[in-house]
This record gives sequence, structure tokens and C-alpha cells, in this order.
Amino acid sequence: MLANRSIPRCTVIPELAYPDVGEAINWLCDAFGFSLRLRIGNHRAQLNFGDGAVVLTERSGGDEVVSSSAAELRPPRRVDLQHSVMVRVENLDRHRERAEQRGARILRQPADDPYGERQYTAEDLVGRCWTFSQSIADVAPEEWGGTRGEI
Repeated sequence: MLANRSIPRCTVIPELAYPDVGEAINWLCDAFGFSLRLRIGNHRAQLNFGDGAVVLTERSGGDEVVSSSAAELRPPRRVDLQHSVMVRVENLDRHRERAEQRGARILRQPADDPYGERQYTAEDLVGRCWTFSQSIADVAPEEWGGTRGEI
């Protein structure tokens, strides 16, 4: 793959929309420990975390209502959440403490999972879920009921 200094090197890069990209940059860097890689005006930015990256984009369409369905107008409930961005960290408990001190709402406290990860989930400034994970053991997938795919 051709290297390009204008885009992060990782192969999967989530693009996340925020109403104010500048505010999102500041909050994500302060609360979750991201670093700014590149900013493009006020409408787009690239953030790094370790060897991973996310792209922040300006939320388009403003606050206009596209549908008047009651289900679409209500704020999302926790059970309605369909996705989370996962980020691997070195020290999960220290990371959670920092995030909470800087305003992140902790949705799921740190817990050890049988597949060798310790994880917690937090909500960012716009209500998006982030799951942070620390490897605490090297566990074969078959030991906890997983099935390997072809590599």
C-alpha cells in the first residue's frame, strides 16, 4: 500500500461526526488521551492513539428534523446503542480515572473478561460510546468458547 503523509497509516479508520470539530478535538485529547495528527479547517481532523486513528468530521444537516416518527425524535437510550469505538490502552484503570475526571460519563465500570481483556465503556461529549480495553492475559479463543477464523 502506498504511504501518504496526508492520511494515517492504519488500515481501518472510523469517521465520527461531531457538531463542533474543534470542541471534539479538545475534549477527546483531554479526556481520552488522543493526540491531534492533522486539522483541516474547522470541519475535519485526524486524531491518533497509539498506532490507531479516528477522523472527526463536521456533522452535516444541522438540527433539522428529517422525520416526525416519535421513535426517531426521542434521545437514544443505552439499550438502543448500536456501536462503540474500541481503543486499546496500557493502563485501563488510570485511563478510566482520567476520563471520568475530565467529564466522561462511565457507562460500564472496568471489568475483567474471560478472553483476557479488562474493559470499560464511557460516553463522550455528544453521547457516543467508547470502549477501552487492556490486555491482561494471552488466552486462546478456544478456552473461552471462541472459534478461530482463517488467518
